[in-house]
Amino acid sequence: MIRFFKHLTAARWQVARRFPRRSMDAIAAAIRQSETLHMGELRFAVEAGLDWPELFSGTTSRERALQVFSHLRVWDTEHNSGVLIYLLLSERKVEIVADRGIHTRVGKAGWSAICHNMENKFRAGEFEGGVLQGIAEITALLQQHFPAQEHNPNELPDRPVVL
Repeated sequence: MIRFFKHLTAARWQVARRFPRRSMDAIAAAIRQSETLHMGELRFAVEAGLDWPELFSGTTSRERALQVFSHLRVWDTEHNSGVLIYLLLSERKVEIVADRGIHTRVGKAGWSAICHNMENKFRAGEFEGGVLQGIAEITALLQQHFPAQEHNPNELPDRPVVL
């Protein structure tokens, strides 16, 4: 019942309150800078809460993140090195979905640790800082496994997505 209440009272203005324009600009800049250091592609998506159909069907944050990963075509990169950071704000739950090229090298435990660190920042009210920390940690992994090459196209938009 608490989950339903959290989602039903979630609104887009809550996203804007925690991620004002300057925060979204800083996140976009961090993604843009990150992608110059490796051959991966990063996306950040935040959603205030789930819609009625998703709530009633029992959709989890992980399932929703997988839907967003597909919808934003994060899987559609040359090196299979796309990474989505998905934040379900009503639950303050972070999910990282990575394409098979990078996921096989990092594994579930590696992504879970980053999610945990970000969630700790969010609990402290540090939303922008939490996302920037997550981007920095993912950047280090992508640099290790997919170092930058001379030809390094930007395959996906850097701008955060509010769903």
